Amino acid sequence: MEILYITYPLAVLLIVGMAYALGRYLKGRFGLSWRLYIIGAAVFLLSQVFHIPFNIVITVLFQRGTLPPPPPEWQVTFNILFLSFSAGIFEEGARYLMYRFWTKEARSWGQGLMLGAGHGAGGEAMIFIGLLLLVNFLAMLAFRHSDLSGMVAPDQLALLQQQLHAYWSAPWYDSILPAVERALAIVLHLSLSVLVLQVFTRRKIYWLGLAILWHAFANAVALYAASTWSVYHSEAALAVVALLSLGIIFALRTPEPPAQPEVGPPPHPPHLFTPIEIEADSDKLADSRYS
Repeated sequence: MEILYITYPLAVLLIVGMAYALGRYLKGRFGLSWRLYIIGAAVFLLSQVFHIPFNIVITVLFQRGTLPPPPPEWQVTFNILFLSFSAGIFEEGARYLMYRFWTKEARSWGQGLMLGAGHGAGGEAMIFIGLLLLVNFLAMLAFRHSDLSGMVAPDQLALLQQQLHAYWSAPWYDSILPAVERALAIVLHLSLSVLVLQVFTRRKIYWLGLAILWHAFANAVALYAASTWSVYHSEAALAVVALLSLGIIFALRTPEPPAQPEVGPPPHPPHLFTPIEIEADSDKLADSRYS
C-alpha cells in the first residue's frame, strides 16, 4: 500500500513530537529546565546497557542447559514473567539510583514527572523506539527496491521476502500503532517515576518494590494479551494500565514548593559623603587669588 510510505514515517514523527511536546509542557508548567528531562533519558539508556545483556546471558544459559528450562507447558508464562520482572528491576532500580545519587534536589511532584517524561518519552520513545522504527523503515524501503538474491544467503531469502511482504501489506492503521503504544507507555512511566519518588519523600523503601511490581504487571499484561490474542488486545490492555497510571499520578500529587524569588544584583551602597554645591562668586574668587 502506497500510503504506508507516509504512515510509517508519520508514526516516528508522532513519537518524537509528543515526546518533545510533553517535555516542553512540563518545563513551562513547573518552571523546570531540560536538565531533568535529559537525565531521565540518559538513565533509561544506561539501564538498557545492563538490562539487554542480562536477558541475552540468561537466554543463552537456558539454551545450553546451564539453567534448568521450565516445563514446555509453562514456557510462555515463564518468558512473560521473566521479561516483565527483568524490565521492572533494571529500569526502576536505575530510577532509584538516579534519585539517590544524581538528582538529589528533585523531590517535588513536577520534578518527578519531568524525570519520568525524560525516561519514558525522551529515552525509550524518542531515542530507542523512534530510532529503531526509522532504521527499520529505511531498511525495508531499501530491500523493497533491491535485488535480494545477491544480498542474502539462499536459505534466508524466503524468510526476508515473507517479512517484506508482511511489512508492506500491513493495514495503514497498524503502522500507527507504535505511536499509540508509546503514548500509553509514557503515562505508565510518569506513574513509575512518581512511585519511586515516594522512597525519598516518604522515606519508605517499599515504594521501590511497588514500582517494580507495577512495571512488571503492566509489561506482563501487554505481553500476555499480544501472545494470546492480538496486538489490538495488547493495546487495549495497555490503555487500561494507562488509566490506572493516571490515577496513581494524581493520587500521589503534592503541592509544588513555592518558587524562589530571583536574586538580583545588590543595591549600590549609600554615599558616605554627600557633595555640597558651592555657588561661585566672582568677587570672592578674585580675593582668593595670590597677589
